[in-house]
Amino acid sequence: MPAVTKPANQKGDFLVDYESKVFEDVKAQPGEKALVTFHTVAFEGSIGLVNLLQASRLIQKGFETSVLLYGPGVTLGVQRGFPKLGDEAFPGHLNFNNRIEKILADGGKVYACRFALQALYGHGEGALIPGITPISPLDVMDIILLHRRDNAFILDTWTL
Repeated sequence: MPAVTKPANQKGDFLVDYESKVFEDVKAQPGEKALVTFHTVAFEGSIGLVNLLQASRLIQKGFETSVLLYGPGVTLGVQRGFPKLGDEAFPGHLNFNNRIEKILADGGKVYACRFALQALYGHGEGALIPGITPISPLDVMDIILLHRRDNAFILDTWTL
């Protein structure tokens, strides 16, 4: 049987070269836009949080950034908490809420489809995190087309 001779990893060890960057740090040109769409269920995987973080990074890079929540994606935008709204029941429970609030505070725009909000998930507009703009289901395609027309960067998040 082979013997393990390497010492166990210790807290504070570096396991990868996190400073080495291969590509240039791209910044937005004046007026450049970005759209991040979400058709994913909150808490069903990491993609919702990861791409909210991507939306924040796009803002930091200077893109005029919009987030579209549609279908199950509207579940990312509802107010949460337990036992009261805003109370964090466990560490990370309010990750989506906190990240969306930061996106809004940093100048991003967040839109949520009214059809999915009510017809699919039984919420009214009052359930949304303050600052999210509710939109008609007919606007879902149009916001994507408008960003496409403006040659915006579009990051689609589509999972079941």
